[in-house]
Parts: sequence; C-alpha cells; structure tokens
Amino acid sequence: MSNHIVLAFARAHQKELEKEWTDIFKRLGEEETDMMLNDKMYETICSEYVQLILASLSEANAEDFEEKVQSFALKIVQMGISLKLLAKGLTEIRSHLYQKMNSDKNTEQGSNELIWEIDRFISPVHNEILNHYSISWEKTVNLQKIALQELSAPLIPVFEHITVMPLVGTIDTDRAKKIMENLLNGVVKHRSQVVLIDITGVPVVDTMVAHHIIQASEAVRLVGAKCLLVGIRPEIAQTIVTLGIDLSQVTTKNTLQKGIQTALEMTNRKIVSLEG
Repeated sequence: MSNHIVLAFARAHQKELEKEWTDIFKRLGEEETDMMLNDKMYETICSEYVQLILASLSEANAEDFEEKVQSFALKIVQMGISLKLLAKGLTEIRSHLYQKMNSDKNTEQGSNELIWEIDRFISPVHNEILNHYSISWEKTVNLQKIALQELSAPLIPVFEHITVMPLVGTIDTDRAKKIMENLLNGVVKHRSQVVLIDITGVPVVDTMVAHHIIQASEAVRLVGAKCLLVGIRPEIAQTIVTLGIDLSQVTTKNTLQKGIQTALEMTNRKIVSLEG
C-alpha cells in the first residue's frame, strides 16, 4: 500500500481538515489559562500544519521539507505555544484523521490497516515538528538569557569620560563575571576616567557581593580609571558595617546625583547655574 490513500484524503478534505483541526487546537489552547492566542493564530498554525502534511506525503524534497518544519516550529515557539499543548494537539489531530478516514465511504481499508497507514506517514512528521520545536525553544531561551545578561549590567556614558553602571536585582557569581567583563570593555570603549557603580536597585549586599564590587573596582583601577560606588542606602551601610566589610579602598556616595557631582570634580569639571 502506498501513501496515496492518505494524501488523496488530505487533499480532498483540506479546507475541512484545516477548520476542524483549528477547532481542536483552539479548544486545547483555551484549556490552558496562560495561552494568549487569537483565532487567526490558530488558523495559521493549522493551515501551515496541513501544508506540512501534504508536503511530506507528496514526497517533497527532503531539504525543503526540513526548512518548512524548522520555520513552522520556530513560529510555534514565538507564539508562546507550550510543548504540552503542541503534543496534545498533534495527538488529537492524528486521532481525528483516523476517525474521518475510517468513516469515509471511499476508504476501503480495515481499521488496523488504516491506523498503520496513517501512523506510518504522520508519526515521522510529528517527530520532526517536536524535535525542531525543542531545538527552537532552546535557542530562543539561550538568546533571551544572553539578552538579559547584557541588560543586567549595562555601562552607560553620561558625560565625557564618565560612565554609570546601574545594577538591579540579585548579584550571583555568573552575573558578577558579566559585570566585570562589561565594566572593563566599557571603560576602554568609552575611554572612561570615572565609573560609577549604582547599587540602588540591589536588595542585599552581603560579603560575596561586596567582594565582587571590590574586585570590579580594583580591575577598573588597573585599566586606568577610578571607581565610585553609589546608591548606598542606610540599611545597606548598616549591613556593610555589621559584616565588617572593608570598603575603604572604594569611594562611596549615598546617591547617584552626589556620585556624578564627585565624578565631575575628579575630571576637573562642575555643574554651574546659568543666569538668565
């Protein structure tokens, strides 16, 4: 038996299958509370899925088919469709295809033979979709992680030769490495003479965090710039004293504004008011 029976049925009932499979995906999607897809998205998914099935059954060029699967999987990931929803949807679609073909008067195969025939051609397609979904998901997560790491330690030039690194959130070892890397690269790139590390948004400064800050300050000094630590709130100051952390080698200010004023003085400048 060839794949012509499944292909012929899929072609003959293409629009009908697209609509019914869209309804299946939509129903499953609505059961997931965090899904934010609209009707058009579900229609797009199922329309492209049908095209994949037809391309596979038509024995299309393997490389072209691979590219279509990759594109389809990436689109699903970008839409935010979960692996759970995708797997459930593909399973129900296969069952639905069997029911449709089994009840079709023009289909003469027995139930077991029909199940084997559908599974023979549908399963490889589904496996490819799930495989490329996993690959696309992993790539997307890695790209997001890199982007977040970049955003988590930006170095911003505010005046000539003066840059600020605002830190927000918890500082762990991996992030501390990124902070150090961005600091050193930024000092050279912006030809900074003074760098302000603003810890206003850091909730807790413990011994490890202080150690990383001291290391960063020392590294900045070694590349020819000076480091100011700003945003030291009263509770942070108290913690530093209680833990016996020595920040005597680091110039500190309680606000970013005071830090910038000091940085300007260190570069032989100051802010003056212009009389109108």
